[in-house]
Amino acid sequence: MKKPLLFLFFFYLATYTYGQGCVSIRHFGVCSAGTSHGALEKGDIQAAVNYRYFKSFRHFRGTHEETDRVTNGTEVINNSHNWEYSINYWLSGKTSLVLGIPMQINTRSSLYEHGRTERNMTFSRGLGDVRVGVQQWLLAPGSKGWNLQLGSSLKLPTGNFNSTDIFYNVGVNGTPEVRPVDQSIQLGDGGFGVILESQLYVELSEKMFLSSGAFYLVNPRETNKIRTFREKLSPTLANESIMSVPDQFSTRVAINYSIKQSGSISMGARYEGVPVKDIVGGSAGFRRPGNILSLEPGFSFMKKNIGFNVNVPVALRRNRPQSVTDLDYQKSTGTFKQGDAAFADYALNIGIQYLFKKKQTTAPQFVIPR
Repeated sequence: MKKPLLFLFFFYLATYTYGQGCVSIRHFGVCSAGTSHGALEKGDIQAAVNYRYFKSFRHFRGTHEETDRVTNGTEVINNSHNWEYSINYWLSGKTSLVLGIPMQINTRSSLYEHGRTERNMTFSRGLGDVRVGVQQWLLAPGSKGWNLQLGSSLKLPTGNFNSTDIFYNVGVNGTPEVRPVDQSIQLGDGGFGVILESQLYVELSEKMFLSSGAFYLVNPRETNKIRTFREKLSPTLANESIMSVPDQFSTRVAINYSIKQSGSISMGARYEGVPVKDIVGGSAGFRRPGNILSLEPGFSFMKKNIGFNVNVPVALRRNRPQSVTDLDYQKSTGTFKQGDAAFADYALNIGIQYLFKKKQTTAPQFVIPR
């Protein structure tokens, strides 16, 4: 008897489409074939488009929400639309090469960046940071019960990390000035990085599976030399005048249940964010560290070579810890300091995929022999 694992094929394509606010988590969509064991072979090509949207507006210091920001109309509102176009070329049933090309449209509405006298909007649009890499399954196609995939990619600084727009009421005598937009809506971070990732599935029963994925972006560059103008807002922000190039991470675990031959539903937990300090290189400059724990329902469907998935991570816990610059100021002055960050209530992740078979036979069967 054979058992469909279609849900994993789509789940992995949307595993790392994340980021929910002023915590500037970049968009990367994994283009992996999941567990389509027995269907993939050398020369097969998998193409995907992954879309992510979120609106952040709820401010947190630590895990405490500052509800007065929304009540008083002083909240910062980010709207983010991200697409990643990805190609996965299979060198064998176990090994593939990956290319991911992200595009973004971001808006940011705030009072404090425009002289604190009126709300205005800044904008960024264009290419993000491209990634190229390789992914390798540990076991051979058709392995029963479980399998593990490991991957590594190079993140290229192709996104504009000095996107600018007009800021009002900030120049001499309240005139407008052209300045870099906030770090959270910059198209790139300005650094070469290494993406390390893993994906695991475990068969629990005929229709139920455990799946998980982990991701870490190592960004060795400390700062990208782009001015933030935060020192103009307050003397306490003097050490935040230049943008940092932070690491980022994400991990997810889910239970998946096949409801029909062509689809499945899933329920998972996701934990993601930007760390206070990088694991390689320095951590100076301005960043908003933060992390989000989310509950994430999902649905996947496939018809012949075409697949569709949707995942909606809903935030359960949001945390904006003290940053390096917060801690430095606190150490030098003896005064406690902790910046805030705006987070979203949820994100919407949608993926569409198509598998181009080198040898056209019957429709691909994403199965594990039993």
